Amino acid sequence: MRHRLPPATTVRVIAVLALALAGLAACGRDEPLEAQAATPAPATPAADNSQATAAPAYEKAFYAMMVTRRPSVPAMAALGKALFFDPALSASGKLACASCHSPTHAYGPPNDLSVQVGGPEMNRTGARAAPSLRYLQKVPPFSEHFNENDGNDSEDQGPTGGYTWDGRASSTHDQARIPLLSAHEMANGDPAAVVAKLRSGRRAQTFRQVFGNDILDNEDTAFRAVLMVLEVFQQTPSEFYPYNSKYDAFLRKQAKLTPQEMRGLRLFVDPNKGNCAACHTSVIKQDGAFPAFTDFGHIAVGVPRNRKVAANADPAFFDLGLCGPDRIDFKNRPEYCGLFRTPSLRNVALRKAFFHNGAIHSLEDAVRFYAQRDTQPQKWYPRKPDGTVDKFDDLPPQYRVNVNMEKPFGGKPGDKPVLSDADVRDIVAFLKTLTDGYRPNASLAKR
Repeated sequence: MRHRLPPATTVRVIAVLALALAGLAACGRDEPLEAQAATPAPATPAADNSQATAAPAYEKAFYAMMVTRRPSVPAMAALGKALFFDPALSASGKLACASCHSPTHAYGPPNDLSVQVGGPEMNRTGARAAPSLRYLQKVPPFSEHFNENDGNDSEDQGPTGGYTWDGRASSTHDQARIPLLSAHEMANGDPAAVVAKLRSGRRAQTFRQVFGNDILDNEDTAFRAVLMVLEVFQQTPSEFYPYNSKYDAFLRKQAKLTPQEMRGLRLFVDPNKGNCAACHTSVIKQDGAFPAFTDFGHIAVGVPRNRKVAANADPAFFDLGLCGPDRIDFKNRPEYCGLFRTPSLRNVALRKAFFHNGAIHSLEDAVRFYAQRDTQPQKWYPRKPDGTVDKFDDLPPQYRVNVNMEKPFGGKPGDKPVLSDADVRDIVAFLKTLTDGYRPNASLAKR
């Protein structure tokens, strides 16, 4: 998948981080070749790619400073890692990035909560499940019209890319500001509150060593340095895109899938059965990049409303993804309501809460939902007072037309699902081969 060229105002950003990423690759020569080759220059650090404007003076000054001072890449990565695991940057003093993005769970949530807990008193929650941070290194900046081959000979894939469930952040650099400032996460009221914690905390001297003695003097510059080091850390191949699952070993001919796993793979790619690969790409690309198991597109699947989410106690509240409430630039685009970015399925077997609202709590049920949503809706949705099933109950009626109906969806209530229970189990067996940390059989690895 090629990336669109970013706006000219961000060329300095990419130049600086290209140096950083080259350094990271050099530090990881024992990583898989495709992991090194796949390292991209980070995307535009605009809060919303669709509304990107010329960079303000302080932003230009920051990137000019980066070019001039050329801070050490390993030092930035180490500092970013330290901040990632440090709860001191939160208002509660108890919440770190790693609290919701645990390295032992592929940098996803370590528990079965639908949404994670945060805020100043650690008693607030948002409306969305915490995603895994792995295999995001090739997410393109958000675009309403994405063409894999730069528009010359490929189909317009529609809204694609961006970080977060609604794609409103164009890079890990920009995404990092969201949890730092969110009232239901780390709950810093503004960047100044983050910088104040840095100045009085144990990382202050390290920041000065990495960026210069004056780095904490200006709040804008210091906050951007925080975002920068978090981004550089999240480009560490061994941590965030190791490509060492059993399926990766299978692609390298270092491992064989079991008969059940092979059946699951065939169902996964079959357009008349699972049809999963239509959105969760599963093959090595022409440039040699291993699959991310997502096309980064945005889609509405009609997940049932999660009544365990506090925000949903208000019957007037709806999380509509691309058209709000967190993203506001498309609030008047009804065709985008209910669309959320397709997550990677790598390490999905480590999760205990699925979909954007964490409504489903087992991998088998998540797969089964796709097969039974339309043929057995009573299993997934509540009933109205008149006894009929309130299908797609987490979307206002006028937006339900946006819900995807391609296979394995479709059919009428009472029809036979496209996937049987045995098919579901086979697909789950295959999905478990996407978990990182597999060690291939030595005899196969030598062939």
